[in-house]
Amino acid sequence: MASSNKGGTQMEHTSIEHRIRERAYEIWHAHGQDDGKADEYWLAAEREILSSLNARAPTAEASAPAKAEKRTRTGSRTAARRAGKPGKVNS
Repeated sequence: MASSNKGGTQMEHTSIEHRIRERAYEIWHAHGQDDGKADEYWLAAEREILSSLNARAPTAEASAPAKAEKRTRTGSRTAARRAGKPGKVNS
């Protein structure tokens, strides 16, 4: 019987591990298939793969200023409407 994956984390882990394994093999091959450095190649591949994943992931810090600015602009219009000041009204 197959075990269930909550949120796909096991599958994601397997996929990342597979990518690291492939990259480590590429590094090993590029270095002349030198024996005795498997750990070095694995760690180099792991750093590359995890760094590329982190670079693609949106950060909370990057999206926070845009959200705060949007709230500020929207809040200003709302405050103007409450004060009875004329403003752009959507039809």
